[in-house]
Amino acid sequence: MPYKSRTESKELQILKLLYRRMDLPDQMKQYYFNLKKGFEGEVKFDLLTKELQCECFIFNDLMLSINNTAIQIDSLIIASETIYIFEVKNYEGDYYYESDRLYMKNKVEVNNPLIQLKRSESLLRQLLQSLGYHLPIVASVVFINPEFTLYHAPLHLPFIFPTQLNRYFRKLNNLQSKLSRKHKDLANQLFSLHCEESPYRQLPSYDFDRLRKGITCAKCDSFFTYIERMNVCCKECGNNELIATAVMRNVEEFKLLFPDRKITTNAIYEWCKIIESKKKIKRVLETNLKIVGANRWSYYQ
Repeated sequence: MPYKSRTESKELQILKLLYRRMDLPDQMKQYYFNLKKGFEGEVKFDLLTKELQCECFIFNDLMLSINNTAIQIDSLIIASETIYIFEVKNYEGDYYYESDRLYMKNKVEVNNPLIQLKRSESLLRQLLQSLGYHLPIVASVVFINPEFTLYHAPLHLPFIFPTQLNRYFRKLNNLQSKLSRKHKDLANQLFSLHCEESPYRQLPSYDFDRLRKGITCAKCDSFFTYIERMNVCCKECGNNELIATAVMRNVEEFKLLFPDRKITTNAIYEWCKIIESKKKIKRVLETNLKIVGANRWSYYQ
């Protein structure tokens, strides 16, 4: 059963918003694309683990701090006799393996996921031992993209390729796994140790004045939106959204980007831009949030 679901990290959520509202530096833009593609690959892998019928606890994305060192495990499965951890890669295209290094076909070297995997395995083993558990760990790198090919990979490496995934999960599903109270206790302990925020978060500098204002389409992210009666309408895809819903969606964006800034009628009016009446903004905020203070000093929580 899924013990912990996967959600977009705050880092990815913020970068997604910034990508719409400012010109990201090329390096940061590429970092965002890689992060987004990696998350999409992890979600595909979750669809496979979701179908497991054997008794197990599944952690989709686990961030742990062990001996003052942070590790991120893409997927972890607790079975009765073994713990399985997976480093999921959404690489696409032709790659080759040479001298313990991974290269794209154009001879550009990329990070070898085995390095991250071995580090995670070692630190997790230390953590389990400190908690009094001695289950063996099986660690694998999963290449989830069906358009991926790796040449010259040694057979002994713990790689799972796209064409092997169905067979691998059939084998995993046939495990005679029976979970006990001790497994449940371990799952609870790992869940309690999960860190929501990565210490390695990378974000560009930004401020309110530099970001593009307006309500983006909830469906296609376009800024080509306009108000018609009670709706925010998109010129690009034709999607309609209630003004109140659109305003509150943008309030959530505002809170994510500026957690230390107060939510005021003026701030949300400027942020949404296309709503001409401040009274409409004020009504939406009063309906959905708690007002703090009075008169011009008031704000919403």
